[in-house]
Amino acid sequence: MKCYVVDASVAIKWFLPEIHSEAALRLRRSHFRLHVPAFMTLELGNVIAKKIRRAELTPAEGEMIVMALKDLALQRHADARLFPSAYQLAVNTQRSVYDCLYLALAEAVDGAVVTADRKFYAALANGPYGSKVMWVEDLPQVT
Repeated sequence: MKCYVVDASVAIKWFLPEIHSEAALRLRRSHFRLHVPAFMTLELGNVIAKKIRRAELTPAEGEMIVMALKDLALQRHADARLFPSAYQLAVNTQRSVYDCLYLALAEAVDGAVVTADRKFYAALANGPYGSKVMWVEDLPQVT
């Protein structure tokens, strides 16, 4: 069974109708093992708070999403264990440590980061870590 690491750019699409939402939802409808660094909850909370500030979500809608996060079938991994690798990956790839937490986790579980973050994907797709990143629209169809 394939392991996928889900980043916040994909996870938010499980709750909000955005571009690539249908592709992102294929992960939730699948039997794939889904992994996240613990940091993903904080990052997603930041996205939700920003959408509330911009009046794209009401506080009540934001609270419903935050509550739903607890029930997601995700295997969460401690950031402290991922940090040494994430830091080195950030230095090597010139990406943020935050983004590299996902990449470090993908390496640890022998999976791939599924992302809708175009800059992150483009920076890594054609390099030595290309096999560890997957564009959200490239997810296999669920039957």
